[in-house]
Amino acid sequence: MSDSKIADSRIADTDEKIFIGKGEQPAWLTLALANRHGLVTGATGTGKTVSLQVMAEGFARAGVPVFAADIKGDLSGIAEVGEAKDSIVKRASDIGVAFRPDQFSTVFWDVSGEQGHPVRATVTEMGPLLLSRMLDLNDVQEGVLNVAFRVADDNALALIDMKDLRALLDAIVPVSGKKGADGGDDALAPIRKAAQGFGNVTRATVGTIQRQLLVLENQGGAKFFGEPALALKDFMRSDRDGRGMINILVADKLMQSPRLYATFLLWMLSELFEELPEAGDPPKPKLVFFFDEAHLLFNDAPKALMDKIEQVVRLIRSKGVGVYFVTQNPIDVPDTVLSQLGNRVQHALRAFTPRDQKAVAAAAQTFRPNPKLDTGSVIMELGKGEALVSFLEGNGTPAMVQRVFIRPPSARIGPITSEERKAIMDQSPVRGKYDTSIDAESAYELLQKRVAGNAAAASESPGGGGILGQIGAIVGTIFGTNVRRGRLSTGQLIARGVTRSVTNEVVGGVAADLGKSVGGSLGGSVGRALVRGALGGLLRR
Repeated sequence: MSDSKIADSRIADTDEKIFIGKGEQPAWLTLALANRHGLVTGATGTGKTVSLQVMAEGFARAGVPVFAADIKGDLSGIAEVGEAKDSIVKRASDIGVAFRPDQFSTVFWDVSGEQGHPVRATVTEMGPLLLSRMLDLNDVQEGVLNVAFRVADDNALALIDMKDLRALLDAIVPVSGKKGADGGDDALAPIRKAAQGFGNVTRATVGTIQRQLLVLENQGGAKFFGEPALALKDFMRSDRDGRGMINILVADKLMQSPRLYATFLLWMLSELFEELPEAGDPPKPKLVFFFDEAHLLFNDAPKALMDKIEQVVRLIRSKGVGVYFVTQNPIDVPDTVLSQLGNRVQHALRAFTPRDQKAVAAAAQTFRPNPKLDTGSVIMELGKGEALVSFLEGNGTPAMVQRVFIRPPSARIGPITSEERKAIMDQSPVRGKYDTSIDAESAYELLQKRVAGNAAAASESPGGGGILGQIGAIVGTIFGTNVRRGRLSTGQLIARGVTRSVTNEVVGGVAADLGKSVGGSLGGSVGRALVRGALGGLLRR
């Protein structure tokens, strides 16, 4: 083909579709169907990360924000201008694409806070179900953890970080002997009694949970729990050119704790599901979520958790969120979830073992057959940068599978340097918002006051008793008039731009106090309803 003919036949993204690659026909991912989820699979080294980058770039150009986990660091290059290498230019020319070097607005996130902005959640937001999964608890231990959360709700004990949860678990441990039985001189007796009212809480079970918390802390989990907690709306940004921001989770160290990694991403999905309003089928997604090493989400997951995963994946589509699982074998994903992934990119698989052969057969059977292709054989013949592709068509049915050369990314392929990363973070739209942790008064401090016999003094307010006096105390805290020297007031925290902690503490406190003022089980229900979501997450304001 002559150069003039190539120039006349260039293929580019449109307002409705993303060009992914070309075989006999161009392969287009329709934006209006992109929230029907997808799957990218293939053996190591076959080009999955490049396919992920091509899709992320296409979504960003269309104004769709993207969140992606970067396991190896290769995806970070999307933030820098691509290089017009001979091999890249040739691939682009062969499939009819004009290669134009580009870069994309990127925000880096890191649970450890070393290579990106810190990502935090409160213990309350995580909830007992996901926390039990993170700690690998059995049914009995999970039950005791649920009791702890219920006691915290009923006693207005905010669970922010790990020391709050540890203090609460210590508080519900039964005390042996006569002193513990009658509660004399035991400031925590009401809490212990309340916990026993929900079932038998034993010292041995609580001790096991505490040891599992220690394991999680040693894996870096303690950095994840705290404030300021992540506001997911910060993932859903556009840059000045109207392009979607690309959010990259630096996950190389996080992957050393695979259960923490998988539970964290599932928490994000559940929070998105709870927070976002119904959107039906928008012309393009509000957010696209790439879940790399997706098999970690499903490994050894109990049925209750699998049901929640299936429910969230099925229903989050109507919130305008597309979820794309990236893994080596399609059999890593359960059938109940696999059936909901309409957009497929299958890179090469190798059939060296019976399990590999099963994976090849399963992958071939999931595609709509193409009479021109022997899908099972082609999967094992694909070269690097080639894939079998089937995207949803206009009526929502999968297109016939075709063998496709994936287009080259416009941004850099490969990792960025530490200097480049620092320069990007210095220009980040969330710079300073999450970088300094805050230790607000929560369950640990409140329980310490009870033990010290200061509960009565702590409940006094300068404006008098009753609900009006309590509101006066809150106002005093906001403006710093009743905060002791040496501790930042809530007003000072607002001045520093950290409003998240204030909202949680003030609104949570008002909800708890209103619940107590209403009284009885109704008051407790009001308070809990204001602060607890479907998966144990906090209902953010």
